[in-house]
Amino acid sequence: MNIALLSHDRKKELMVQFCIAYCGILSKHTLCATSTTGRLVSEATGLPVHLFLSHAHGGSQQIGARIAYNEIDMVLFFSDPQSHDLDNDQNYITRLCDQYNVPFATNVATAEMLIHGLERGDLDWRDIVNPKTKPFTA
Repeated sequence: MNIALLSHDRKKELMVQFCIAYCGILSKHTLCATSTTGRLVSEATGLPVHLFLSHAHGGSQQIGARIAYNEIDMVLFFSDPQSHDLDNDQNYITRLCDQYNVPFATNVATAEMLIHGLERGDLDWRDIVNPKTKPFTA
């Protein structure tokens, strides 16, 4: 499965800690992220992460395009409810995940449910309902 990681500035450390905790599960999947989040996760975990641009330079739009082309199977976007800087990006990703039935978490509690489901195979339906025409290149 292809998993996209995004986080607001005040949630980047939480994303890193989450990825450290679930490194064993995440290592079996392909990860991509906006630049700063992905770099921090990769440095802390040693996991390979395909880096897109930063939020400010279009990284959310790059990930959004991958969602629309059925190349992303899960999105973890740890959001800061006090942040107003990236509301448009979060709304954009939320709408795309809803439109294309991509599992989406905006907080650590929901992300844990998705990760445990991923490990159990609960999300294998993504490969049946939405078969990939080409592999994600990370």
